[in-house]
Amino acid sequence: MHMEFILPFPSFNFSWRWLVATLLFSFALTGLLMGVSLSERPSINSADILAKAYYSLGLFVVGGLDLGTPVGGTVLGRTLLWIAYFGAPILTASALIEAILRVLTPHKWRIHKIKNHIVIVGSGELTITYLKALREVDRKVSVVIIDNQIDKLREHELRVQFSAKVIIGDITHSYFINRLNLAKARKVLMFNDDNFQSYDAANKILKRFPKLNQKIIIHCNSIRFMRSMSGSNVAENCITFNSYQLAAIGLTNSKLIKHIVKTKPKDIIVMAGFGLFGQTVLEELSQYAKKEIDTIAIIDKDAHRRVLVVDEQDKLSAFAKREIIEGNISHPEVWEKLSQSVDLSCSEPIIILGTGSAEENLRTALWLKENYPNALVIARSHQPSQFAQEVGQQYGIDSVSITQLVKENIPKEWLTS
Repeated sequence: MHMEFILPFPSFNFSWRWLVATLLFSFALTGLLMGVSLSERPSINSADILAKAYYSLGLFVVGGLDLGTPVGGTVLGRTLLWIAYFGAPILTASALIEAILRVLTPHKWRIHKIKNHIVIVGSGELTITYLKALREVDRKVSVVIIDNQIDKLREHELRVQFSAKVIIGDITHSYFINRLNLAKARKVLMFNDDNFQSYDAANKILKRFPKLNQKIIIHCNSIRFMRSMSGSNVAENCITFNSYQLAAIGLTNSKLIKHIVKTKPKDIIVMAGFGLFGQTVLEELSQYAKKEIDTIAIIDKDAHRRVLVVDEQDKLSAFAKREIIEGNISHPEVWEKLSQSVDLSCSEPIIILGTGSAEENLRTALWLKENYPNALVIARSHQPSQFAQEVGQQYGIDSVSITQLVKENIPKEWLTS
């Protein structure tokens, strides 16, 4: 598995306490330098400036309990020292109380001052992919990750590698929503696995914070559900997408269109595996290369049902001749059946091995490239793999990663303010 490492970086926020502490220290030191003495330290007048600075700093720890009270000197000097006498221990006590409250109520104290931040709901692979792209563009923006439950190792990765604040909670609860400081958030990204929960939470957030209109991005695992919700208020006021759509856009723009334009006869497209990835690739091709495609061949264990679902939604595969073969892509029989109706050897077909098994995709791709050397053979994997890339280069196969395609095709406006 390919992994990227980003060194952790600190985030420094200027605190009003530092300004007050500097003023109080200056008041105490100025009073001592103006000749004010201390009832329990009469020798302070003859001490050098470092000793007086040391006593001034001591006010923040024990106040003036072991120093006595200010005596002598000018009225202004005594006044300044008295201000430091009262102010320094009060400032220290307030910092201590806040630290205790942060421990007792960590969620509130983590984000009660945060602003222009990005809130991400969900801690899965899509969140990691997004954070990698985000940190390449903006290393300083604050990120808050929310999930119902998070694996300890993943939580550590989010905190250390991406400097994110991690909170365990339910985004659908109004009480929790009101404490995320969403009024000052830059964006809210719904990347959790529950589609209904994402839409439900987005609906509540929009009602509570209408300024987040078009700033809530919802990932929907089910394209069918996403399309059925397209007319809802949430869909109209949020940005909805599916990760396979981003991957399909990237693959179509970077490889498929170039190949289709380069070849003179109309193209043959073979979709070996017709899940969400294959369907979204076909959707992209139907928009940008419909007139350049002669035949679409679909091979899948559940091919007929999946084609029916696609036809029900947008009739994406109806713009060209179709060949539908049900079976396992690794079985030679399915390719023998395909060869009886489609000649893959007399052209430069595009063959996309897009099943959920990277092993089967790569192995079948090697066999197809050997039998059809003129074909553009594309083998899909989920995570980036240096091994698959090297094998692909060796045998003339294009190896593509879903997560890498998603990362490269995240819209820039999702990463910037």
